Amino acid sequence: MKRPYPPSTSTSTSNSSASTTLRRHLHSNSNYQQDINGNGEAYETDLSDPKPWESNRNPRLYGSRRDVSHPTSYIDKLDSPTGTTSGDLPLYLHEEMETRRRHTPQPPLPPQLEKEVSLADSRGEKDQLLFDAEVDDQGKWQKGHGAGPGVGGRRGLPPRQRIGGWRGIMIEHEEIIWTAVYTILSMITRYWRIGAANYVVWDEAHFGKFGTHYINRDFYFDVHPPLGKMLVGLAGLLSGYGGGFEFKSGVEYPADVPYTSMRVILASFGVALVPLAWMTAGELGWSRWTRHWVTICVLCDIGWLCISRFILLDSMLLFFTFTTTLGLVKFHNQRHDPFGDDWWAWLVFTGWSIGCVCSVKWVGMFITALVGLYTIEDLWDKFGDLSMPIRTYIQHWIARISCLMVLPFIVYATCFKIHFMVLNRSGPGDAQMSSLFQAHLKGNDFAESPLEVAYGSKLTLKNYGYGGGLLHSHVQTYPVGSLQQQVTCYHYKDDNNNWIITPQWSDDPVDPDGPIRYLHDGDTIRLLHSSTGRNLHSHPIAAPITKEAHEVAGYGNETIGDENDLWIVEVVDDTSRGSFKAGEENKIHALTTRMRFRHQQLNCYLRAANAVLPQWGFKQVEVTCTKENNKKDKHTYWNVESHWNERLPPGNAKLYKSPFWRDFVHLNVAMWTSNNALVPDPDKEDILASKPFDWPFLHLGLRMCGWGDNQIKFYLLGTPIVWYFSTISLGLGLLLAFYYAARAQRQYKDWRSQEEWDHWLYVGKVAFGGWALHFFPFLIMGRVTYLHHYLPTLYFAVLMAGHVLDHFFFGGTRRTSFKKGVWFGIWAGAVILSFWWFKDLALGIHGPVNDHWGWLWRLSWNVSSLHI
Repeated sequence: MKRPYPPSTSTSTSNSSASTTLRRHLHSNSNYQQDINGNGEAYETDLSDPKPWESNRNPRLYGSRRDVSHPTSYIDKLDSPTGTTSGDLPLYLHEEMETRRRHTPQPPLPPQLEKEVSLADSRGEKDQLLFDAEVDDQGKWQKGHGAGPGVGGRRGLPPRQRIGGWRGIMIEHEEIIWTAVYTILSMITRYWRIGAANYVVWDEAHFGKFGTHYINRDFYFDVHPPLGKMLVGLAGLLSGYGGGFEFKSGVEYPADVPYTSMRVILASFGVALVPLAWMTAGELGWSRWTRHWVTICVLCDIGWLCISRFILLDSMLLFFTFTTTLGLVKFHNQRHDPFGDDWWAWLVFTGWSIGCVCSVKWVGMFITALVGLYTIEDLWDKFGDLSMPIRTYIQHWIARISCLMVLPFIVYATCFKIHFMVLNRSGPGDAQMSSLFQAHLKGNDFAESPLEVAYGSKLTLKNYGYGGGLLHSHVQTYPVGSLQQQVTCYHYKDDNNNWIITPQWSDDPVDPDGPIRYLHDGDTIRLLHSSTGRNLHSHPIAAPITKEAHEVAGYGNETIGDENDLWIVEVVDDTSRGSFKAGEENKIHALTTRMRFRHQQLNCYLRAANAVLPQWGFKQVEVTCTKENNKKDKHTYWNVESHWNERLPPGNAKLYKSPFWRDFVHLNVAMWTSNNALVPDPDKEDILASKPFDWPFLHLGLRMCGWGDNQIKFYLLGTPIVWYFSTISLGLGLLLAFYYAARAQRQYKDWRSQEEWDHWLYVGKVAFGGWALHFFPFLIMGRVTYLHHYLPTLYFAVLMAGHVLDHFFFGGTRRTSFKKGVWFGIWAGAVILSFWWFKDLALGIHGPVNDHWGWLWRLSWNVSSLHI
């Protein structure tokens, strides 16, 4: 029988008196009773003892599951047609534990109490009277005692029962003990032989080098946000690394590079995955068996283990993905106490985790989408709650916007602010940023360049579009079209980026001893390539990639050319002076003036978008002359970056200001552009790349290093039983959801309450929704993908597997603990055995693979993917 909780309003005086009388009767007749355990053993108790937790209790009566098919309390006995009871003594109540109730055989009610109960039943108040008699037998609702047992327990519940000895400690502190146990096991697996490979493994060549840049404070460019790489630099700083190693792939670490310490610090993020999985599984409301199985899967998966043992970003990405999931389910479990302290704490924690996971890799946007969909559904349900005041509903919106949108953006932007503050020296990534930003980097001579541009000046032209490069040319020619010298955009410093401002053919050449002639708005000029002597040239021939635009090439020399070499300068604005006004002396300034170059004959504009040339163009950006006169197209904007002219005085660095938000947007667009350019090369076979459909069933692994006989080898491959069963569980979970939905339409009652069905469906949404949002976007991505991209996705597949196992094997209330233990032993044993079978893939394979016992048999379906 389901009994309601006490109402918020006070009950009548007669009900209070009747419940008090009934309580006294229960206490007065229970001084000497017998409690029967499941084995038929009896022992004496004294419920009137003011300190029952100090009595000698039988430990077997605590923590066992009751059979819900029978009434389990004295109150249930009153409503039971047989008048019999069965049950156990409770340890304490908790959302993560199974419901337990105390059983004591009770004598029949006296006539006066039977009359009170009968009158209450006639008034429809029997349930309330009996509830008060059961849970308020000490009058705690009236006396105002503190919270009941467990974390966040209900006021007025009986005090926590205690058991002596190690078993009592184990039961009472179960959460802390198991969290500590799994953390220790995770440390053993992640730290064991972590420094055995004394050479640069796989992408340590990239991220170790980025950490070096932070220590040396050299500005660099990468397609990922900066938080993870800043943590790599911090790990190096804490380990005592001085920043003098180049991290070349496969090179042995010198003695002065503490690579083991750096790996240990970063592997700590991988260590935390296991206790986070334990806590998340508990918050999802699963049984202990399911929680242990899910945690063992995270502990024993080879893929997560292997990726966590090196100087990479993936352990941090996984860590913040796990924390975001934990924050989401924790916040969901606080939904009955909106705007409470815990509600706010977990909402803020979720927002902070979103900001961090997106600041490590943009893949974090997928878990952000999961939180967003949950929030939309939650707010939609609240919109349909007519009992909620409109003011409260608006407050829910404000809270979620503040914590789940504004706070993550603040965390994300703060990471870039710190990134700009730390990297204050000129480095290899300067060209990806605007010229004004580079002018403030130490070691850069932009601020010392002459301010005003004159004829005869040698300079570099920077495209102002997001991700734009430097105007570039080289001796190689186009294989199609005009077959003339290539003109491209290049993102790195190079002498082939230098051009000379030259008068048009009809003007006199520059006199080095004559008066200085400055460049103005509206001037017609030639741009002469400094290294090859070719003129910047365009003609009515289609560009190699963008066919609707004209080709731009290098043609002629300083004395030979035609009218197609002429360009008209059109100034857009100047960041230090604002927009130009008619009648002013509109000189062109280095760094600050934005201008366009219009072809005199074709009336088209010099443009560098993000079209990338094939391999014959060295994957550089295509430069065209576009026919469209779009004054807002920043890809047609150019500014002078480097400027050399011995006849002009140096500029003033105070004129060069670069606002943070402009740099922030510029860098993010450049990251986006470069990330989209990471597409598979059809002319080159990438033996490490894999497709999304290769991941769920481990069709293809990832070789992380060389495969020489005398070196330690690592192969990224998941634990088969975990990956296979998790993938199958995704389909099983969907079939279960459709099955129960169809039966509900036919009025079948498969669930004890609507709340139980809603919770089961909610867990399925989190698990399957998280997997789908992390997996399906890779199907439409054009960039190259690898197996490690699936590792965050796998977590939600494991959660779905736990959801299915809890439903079929470990959950429910009608199976005995022995049967569940048997099923748990089978499933957990399979995971552990599979882990032990493949552990050397992550810990390192010593010696020749062909001579290593059992390798060809163990990897029978993956031998072809080893590429040996």
